[in-house]
Amino acid sequence: MSKYRRAAKIDANQPDIVKALRTIPGVSVEVNHDDILCGYKGQTFWFEIKEPETVSNVTGEVQPSKIKQSQYDLLENWEGHYRIVWKIDQILEDMGMEK
Repeated sequence: MSKYRRAAKIDANQPDIVKALRTIPGVSVEVNHDDILCGYKGQTFWFEIKEPETVSNVTGEVQPSKIKQSQYDLLENWEGHYRIVWKIDQILEDMGMEK
């Protein structure tokens, strides 16, 4: 069995983010890959989506206690694109798009 498994539950904001991304010409979205894979202009972007409530009011980043060890491992070791996000603007920024 792989070290990285399909997410057991999705965060409440994921369906809206996926729906919005799928309306953008040239963007493809695949779900259930802890959390989503996006394709755009020949590149693949891997995003873990967290709920906005997991973001610290002090740091503006996801609270460390809300990040799983496997996600820390990906952040440290994954050679491709991987980012933990909580809003679509972050995804568009990574793909070089403006909202």
